[in-house]
Amino acid sequence: MAYRGRFAPSPTGLLHAGSLVAALASWLDARAHGGAWLVRIEDIDTPRCLPGAGQAILAQLAACGLRPDETPCWQSTRAPAYAEALRQLRAGGFAYDCGCTRKDIELYWLQRGVPHEVGAERIYPGTCRPGPGGGLHGRPSRAVRFRAEGVLEWTDRRIGTQQQDVPVAVGDFVLHRADGLWAYQLAVVVDDAAQGITDVVRGEDLADNTARQIVLQLALGLPTPRYLHTPLVLAADGRKLSKQNGARPLDLAGDATVLRTLQAAGTVLGLPALPAGTLADWLAVAVRAWAGIIAAFPPSADPP
Repeated sequence: MAYRGRFAPSPTGLLHAGSLVAALASWLDARAHGGAWLVRIEDIDTPRCLPGAGQAILAQLAACGLRPDETPCWQSTRAPAYAEALRQLRAGGFAYDCGCTRKDIELYWLQRGVPHEVGAERIYPGTCRPGPGGGLHGRPSRAVRFRAEGVLEWTDRRIGTQQQDVPVAVGDFVLHRADGLWAYQLAVVVDDAAQGITDVVRGEDLADNTARQIVLQLALGLPTPRYLHTPLVLAADGRKLSKQNGARPLDLAGDATVLRTLQAAGTVLGLPALPAGTLADWLAVAVRAWAGIIAAFPPSADPP
């Protein structure tokens, strides 16, 4: 199957140094495999999306010489596809209605003496899961959750074999939110399949999402891409550099600045110092260097 990769930014702000690393890695990987590189603007969380940010991100990518091979996809236009996927999951017994609020979930764990870890999301205790003692019990449905079962093992092209007990680690996760918006996990799985994505290359902070996405793919009968999670750019406090902790938008004023910015991103990915020249020259050399880097990664296993 011909290689098809993608970069999928959320337009909650402009690209910064960390997001450029993911964009560059996905572009390099597609080019090193002689494949197609797509861009998907993940704008389903509309309250957090900034007006014009999607188009501005596309302009930033173009300034860096990273142009998609097909017209970008916008998740905000894809609601019917997500609704059909949810219908299939319900029909297969993989999805159920949930009437719990965040406060309900918090109270459940506090009553059992489990303190809330700062920055961590509470695992859903299965209160509304159909079965003995479970269910809505007359409460209105607020969200729809996926019925998680069992341990999943998968192989990352860079970091090797990974394993997650989905019910224990994340619980029954949300597919359709209480505010009526579609959840990231469902949307990304449906769109990767619709776009024929064979390889997902993204930041290592998203590796924890992979098991949830694979179990959804299996439940929907969709193909599982290969995954590669890249090193992260860290802020001064050691946390992942992000919009939430003050990451500044990329300065892309002038060819020399763009080239330095790409070289910095390449350093995070393990690229050696490469001859500068023009932007196009650097990108061409970077593709060859990336091909050498990925050749040394652990052997890939077949998808689950």
